[in-house]
Amino acid sequence: MKRRNFITLLGGTAAWPLAARAQQAGRLPTIGFLGASTLGVEGHRNAVLVQRLRELGWIEGRSIAIEYRWAEGRNEHFAEIAAEFVRLKVDVIVTYGTAPTLAAKQATAVIPIVFAVSGDPVGTGLVASLARPGGNVTGLSGQQTDSATKRIELLREVQTAAHTLGLQVNILEVQQAQDIAPAFNDLKGRVDALYVVGDPLVNTNRIRINILAVGAGLPTIYLLREYVEAGGLLSFGPNILDLYRRAAGLVDKILRGAKAADLPVEQPTKFDLIINLTTAKALGLTIPESFLARADEVIE
Repeated sequence: MKRRNFITLLGGTAAWPLAARAQQAGRLPTIGFLGASTLGVEGHRNAVLVQRLRELGWIEGRSIAIEYRWAEGRNEHFAEIAAEFVRLKVDVIVTYGTAPTLAAKQATAVIPIVFAVSGDPVGTGLVASLARPGGNVTGLSGQQTDSATKRIELLREVQTAAHTLGLQVNILEVQQAQDIAPAFNDLKGRVDALYVVGDPLVNTNRIRINILAVGAGLPTIYLLREYVEAGGLLSFGPNILDLYRRAAGLVDKILRGAKAADLPVEQPTKFDLIINLTTAKALGLTIPESFLARADEVIE
């Protein structure tokens, strides 16, 4: 009989919400945020995440603590930061993108991980399936596999407005910032447009990439509006701020006792088409009015 009571007590303790367990340990429940760079856009996104947490009852410094760490555009730092969060015994790790999420997953199979967005969480091995993630990872899919086709169609449509384009794909991989300028030298005379894949390294160097692209006369298309604000031509993809707000909702559920394995990966519901007319003019492109009418935002 005593043994049964002991087992019941253990079961009840294991079922306590993370927040309650953290407070029992004499500290605030803690989120570890693993970011790519402190430059501009991530700070704005984090503000949206923190605001939504506040609306859900989690006030930074009062009912929750947040440890911010930044890789500063260097992917190799993700593993170091993830290991630090494990040592700090944070209650939830929040990430953005595939590389930092994989680093966090490799560092711990226990601490829940919420990714604000990942292009292909199943294909990259972050989760077993969207409906049943399994393990300790969940978050929001950016549907990058599906929207990539749409981005190429949009880029081709703009190019066709200037001349007929036969589509042939050339893939160029950039591993570090020093590779960017030589990559554009390799592209000269080989391509007519540039589809730039989202990545922490690319994000940190987005202004430089766009300057080189305009100098080379290459129209560019991206996943995120921030790249267009920095001089890119087009972007088409999910509304990232909306995904960050919804990521806060997943964090809230986990802190209140839900398991990441039981929280389905959510899909984006808002997509934005952004056009930079200043860049179009610099490239000598005239964007048709019918195309502009489809845009969610036009930067002039």
